[in-house]
This record gives sequence, C-alpha cells and structure tokens, in this order.
Amino acid sequence: MPRSRHGGRHELGQNFLSHTPTIARIVDLVSATSGPILEIGAGDGALTRRLAELNRPLTAIDIDEHRTRRLTNRFPTVQVECADAMRYPLDSRVVVGNIPFHLTTPLLRRLLSSGEWRHAVLLTQWEVARKRAGVGGSTMMTAQAAPWFEFSLEGRVPATAFRPMPSVDGGILSIIRRGPPLVPGRERVAYEQFVHRSFTGRGRSLAQILCKATGHQMPVIRRAIVRAGVPHRSLPRDLTVDQWASLWTSLGRTVSR
Repeated sequence: MPRSRHGGRHELGQNFLSHTPTIARIVDLVSATSGPILEIGAGDGALTRRLAELNRPLTAIDIDEHRTRRLTNRFPTVQVECADAMRYPLDSRVVVGNIPFHLTTPLLRRLLSSGEWRHAVLLTQWEVARKRAGVGGSTMMTAQAAPWFEFSLEGRVPATAFRPMPSVDGGILSIIRRGPPLVPGRERVAYEQFVHRSFTGRGRSLAQILCKATGHQMPVIRRAIVRAGVPHRSLPRDLTVDQWASLWTSLGRTVSR
C-alpha cells in the first residue's frame, strides 16, 4: 500500500482490527440501533464489510486516500469518503469505528460536544474505555458529559486482535445520548465548570471541596450532600450521575462567587 499524503501507518495510528469475534460484537451492538451509520477510521474495511450487511445507509470515512479508493471499489453500496474524523460532520444517527489510539481523547471530546448522533460504538484504548464507563471511579470528562450521555463498557479486546499489534489492549465503549438529559442543555457550560471546580478543588472531604468550589456555607453543602444520597467519605470520582445532577440542582445553579 503506498504511503498516504498524510503520513505513514505510525503517524496515522493505523492498527487494523482483524479479530472476528470483536467485529461480530461491534456489529451486534450496532444492529440493535436504527438509522444511518457513520464509520470512522474504516481502514481496510474489515468492519465496513459486516456493517454493509445490515442493509442500512452507511458512510465510511478514512484519512488514507489509498485505502478509501480501495474501499470504494470493494463496497459499491457504501458511501466512502476520504476525510478527517476530527473535521467530518458527526450527523449520522449512529457513529461506529476503530479509533486511532492517539486520537482517542480529542475525538471523544469532539463527539460529546457536537453532532446529532444518538448512538456511538467505539473501539478505543482499554484504559480510556474503562475510565469513560466509570469502572473504578468516574473521571472529570465522564462526569461532565454523563447528564447527556450514558456510557457502558462492552468488552476488552486483546492487543493481538490488531495488525500490527499495538502495545496496549482495546476496549469497546458504547455511548447513548440521553433523552431527555438530566440537566438542561442551556446549563451545560455552567454545569461543566461546576464539575471542573469540584474535581480540581482542594479539600479533605467532598463537603470541603464543594464549599470552596461553590462559595456556599458548610450547612448548605451538607444538606445538599444528604439530599443527593452521597455516602460518607465519597470524593468527586465516586459520585453517580444522579448525585452530580442533584448537587448541581442544590448548589451549582445558585453559586455565590
């Protein structure tokens, strides 16, 4: 395969999925959804071929012009485009793909802040998939997005499932857009700032952290924590999305700064 004008395999993060059970699992998850599909990072088409069998409108994009040319010839019923996933409109109802590991975080940020998609099934680095799904505690990025999106971990994928083999395992991450959200969309920016202050604030307890993050007095903070059903000694990473939403309703909307 000739070298792409955008760079070689290393620069493009090309680790092609070749593991049949993983491909089948991803396709099963997509088949449970409805509507047009956008596949990002189509590569050599191992996943494209199975997605095309669903007989739904399918657009497959890849930044490598040589691979998209081959995909166009192999799959005449698929709309194949040479495009950058960091710029391409994410407006299909379903987004699916084997994400270049070096683009996982920026692409997830873009996905969670744009487009009209309803479901996403992504093969990412294992640690990213695990953290986004809240396994072992939530991250700030997940807590910021959770009122609008549901995350679930759908399986671990060994490094041997790719060619060439990367240095880390992959994970299948499923994301569903909530309807309706737990926090109104017009409050999203302020809510994200509230979560950021809570995750980055200092304090030996959640109450101390929230006191500094919001400016409320300690009795108000403690009542809000009890109302949210937060267990004793919890920290921001331990909170559920419902607890975050409750704290936002009690504290975030009326921050005195």
